Amino acid sequence: MASKTDDSSQSQNLAPKPGAQITVNTITSQDIRDALTAGFADFLAHPVMSGFFGLFYAVFGLLFMYVLLVLGHVWMIIPVTIGFPLVAPFAAAGLYEMSRRMQAGQGFTWSDILTVVAQQRKREMGWMAFVTLFIFWVWFYQFRTVLVIVLQDASFSDLDGFLMTVFFTPEGWTFLAIGSCVGALLSAALFSVTVVSMPMLLERDTDFVTAMLTSIKVVTQNPKVMLSWAAIITLTMLVSLLPFFLGLIFTLPILGHTTWHLYKRAVPPELV
Repeated sequence: MASKTDDSSQSQNLAPKPGAQITVNTITSQDIRDALTAGFADFLAHPVMSGFFGLFYAVFGLLFMYVLLVLGHVWMIIPVTIGFPLVAPFAAAGLYEMSRRMQAGQGFTWSDILTVVAQQRKREMGWMAFVTLFIFWVWFYQFRTVLVIVLQDASFSDLDGFLMTVFFTPEGWTFLAIGSCVGALLSAALFSVTVVSMPMLLERDTDFVTAMLTSIKVVTQNPKVMLSWAAIITLTMLVSLLPFFLGLIFTLPILGHTTWHLYKRAVPPELV
């Protein structure tokens, strides 16, 4: 069982320390495979608790889609579906904490994990939420702008009409091509600043700028490996959305646990 002293000291020490010199490790595709193995093992060790975070994320996504349909904002379905995986790192905060404790040989309960997750609102994670939501807002804005410019004469009275216009007309193909290019750039930017910073902020008393710079350095120092990891996350999350988001119950926890183990391989302990 985890020490109460250790838990309380981690949760009460909320003031971030000044940023230290950024150093990162060189990682390989083998690190991704090892991290995936460790992440899957963490999921199997606590499948119910891990699956809870995936279920919460899936239910939130379904409710969000339902609200969009009720309000008649059918044009938002595509950007929400594509952008939805971008906010997954926040839903994975509890998974990072679970993996941290398992790696340290500490026990934990539901209360331990949920308490640590709740404490993140008082730490630098809130600033990371602001950065993520800002990029997400830019994504929606550019999507709407391209939609108006390219498909200005189209009518989107229902979801079927919108999908037919987007996927089966030349204008729709142009819209998808431009939107996909811009979306890819924004997704790459968000991935670069969050892939390491999220678990780093949960574990360490550091500022969010240092965490983001560390994350960016991991990506730029290991471009091929991190591009592969980004592709794995993107494809897995998108496929998981197809059966009414239910695949997220399993894939989100595994990817979340894996992200923690990849972070531990990428960022050396002397950054503490």
